[in-house]
Amino acid sequence: MAALEVTLFIVGVVSVIGLGIWKSRDEDTSGEKGASDYFLAGRGLTWWLVGFSLIAANISTEQFVGMSGSSANWLGMAIASYEWMAALTLIVVAFWFLPRFLKAGLYTIPEFLQYRFDGVARMAMAIPAIVTLVFVTTSSVIFSGAKFVSEYYNDVPVISNLTAMCWLIAIFAAVYVFIGGLKACAWTDLIWGVALVLGGVVVAFFAFSVLSETPAEELIATKVANSNATVQDLEAAGPWERFMLLNDGVDGEAVAKNGPNGSGGKVHMVRPKEDSDIPWTALLIGLWIPNFFYWGLNQYIVQRTLGSKSLAEGQKGIVFAAFLKLIIPFVVVIPGILAFNLFSGDLHESAAERNLRTFSSAEASVVFEVDEAFVELQPDLAMKAAAKNLTLAGASDVDFSSLPPDELASKINELAIAATKKDSSVTVANKLVGYDYDSAFPVLVRNLIRPYPWISWFVLAALCGAVISSLASMLNSASTIATMDLYAKFSGQKDPSKLVKVGRFFVVVFVILAGLVAPKLDNFGSIFAYIQEFQGFISPGILAVFIFGFFSPRTPRYFGAVGIATNVVAYGLFKWALGPWLVSNGWWYSDSMAFLDRMAVCFFIVLIVGAILTKVSPMAKPVEMPENKEIALETSPIAKFWGVVVVVATIGLYVVFW
Repeated sequence: MAALEVTLFIVGVVSVIGLGIWKSRDEDTSGEKGASDYFLAGRGLTWWLVGFSLIAANISTEQFVGMSGSSANWLGMAIASYEWMAALTLIVVAFWFLPRFLKAGLYTIPEFLQYRFDGVARMAMAIPAIVTLVFVTTSSVIFSGAKFVSEYYNDVPVISNLTAMCWLIAIFAAVYVFIGGLKACAWTDLIWGVALVLGGVVVAFFAFSVLSETPAEELIATKVANSNATVQDLEAAGPWERFMLLNDGVDGEAVAKNGPNGSGGKVHMVRPKEDSDIPWTALLIGLWIPNFFYWGLNQYIVQRTLGSKSLAEGQKGIVFAAFLKLIIPFVVVIPGILAFNLFSGDLHESAAERNLRTFSSAEASVVFEVDEAFVELQPDLAMKAAAKNLTLAGASDVDFSSLPPDELASKINELAIAATKKDSSVTVANKLVGYDYDSAFPVLVRNLIRPYPWISWFVLAALCGAVISSLASMLNSASTIATMDLYAKFSGQKDPSKLVKVGRFFVVVFVILAGLVAPKLDNFGSIFAYIQEFQGFISPGILAVFIFGFFSPRTPRYFGAVGIATNVVAYGLFKWALGPWLVSNGWWYSDSMAFLDRMAVCFFIVLIVGAILTKVSPMAKPVEMPENKEIALETSPIAKFWGVVVVVATIGLYVVFW
């Protein structure tokens, strides 16, 4: 049965990659349109290719590992805001961003800054974009994909090795983007996009089926702390009712307090303003910033819209992708929550093994941070961590045995901070946790789907294919920026065939760099949080600069570079200095400054700087942008209608889950 599954899986993945290469065979990478064919699929993508390509490029194990892991932990449905707000963002991108980009005939997003501001602004966006694509997004998707496969086949030699899987996935992705460029990516995305949605539906169906059959006595132990559900309630309930009883707060209260901020439900979108990840305040401003940056200004996403046959085709494709985004939480977030309800023991086992490795390999000058679940589930190891932290902090003896788990966890963390302040050579190890939440979806698939090889190969191929597809898209985009924004600009090279060769060279370089970084991400807590936190240094500033570029024709050219640099400095200050200072002095509304709040503050700082510079030194004449007259720029009335439908549906979902 295992051999059957593996055979079907390999045949499926290789066949789709072969399809992508075959469909790109008519590209002319040596002729006059070589660069356009390789980097933008000859600007001939239809709406259905654009739509599925956007989803397949976006949805990967970054979501199936990171997002489902966050929902299994304590964020629950709140993490779905990244998807549902993205649907609204895409509508804005379709009718405000895309017309400007297609009219200018752009290859890359940084190219817009060259025309509107100057070359410094273009470099200020291009270089961080490459670094982010290679060392953050590409490496994290390689890692999360490898983590999924290695967790799924945790008893198979080589495949169960995280590092080996990182390199295998990286090589698969590099091969077909090297050969076929964006067109190969788009056609494989079509298959993977459909398969992803279907595979997620299959997993969700199996999860609810098992939930309905699992004894209530086992499930009751996984209910949220603020639930008043009883065994009798669960026994009388259907699968959806069981899900709500286990994960909803008392009386379905709207404010979900769980995890580090108290205890409560996981099925609400709104979280208290003190929340460290997604406070309700972030829904007003902070969460819109990474959404608009990602969907409107992120090269590896926008590149497939730049390859649209016309503005109308691009708009229809984007609206179609927005509709698909509404479905994603039902096949990613809810199954993540169910993974904890059904297989919390497996999540603990995965964490326990990693905790032991972390503790045993730690050097003498390393201290540990822990969570409450770790203290409860591994009390002996918790005592050892407490003793080591106590020694390095130079504190007096503490009777750890008399402390309840929550107080002991807090004490251990306090000692860790004290030790690092006492001696700068002391470092903090990877956090010791009770559950490995990032393994939630792999554990779910392994336990539910693996016994059925005629189904499991399809789910596994869809997930792994999405990883490979996302990686190929990222590599293609990083090489496009490096070729068109750096190499072509500084070398003056305009020969399309040579530009394609340079692009392929960058693909090889970037995949090697990302492959080297990916295995090291196992030392991070939440891979999803890692990606979002890093983006905070660049996305608010770039978004603010583009807003002025779109709507303020007399803003001075030098603001492009100034705005981006201002955000980097401001975000760093609020993360490491001003933020902690405001919190410690009681000038902030919570006991920590969430990264989304930092994004919002920095975004407004850059807007203020731009407004001041526009007032002080406005341009004498507005900038004239280039115009591409080879592409039809009529807006699609069909896209407008369905765009309104998507907006109404999104509002409805927020009302239901608020």
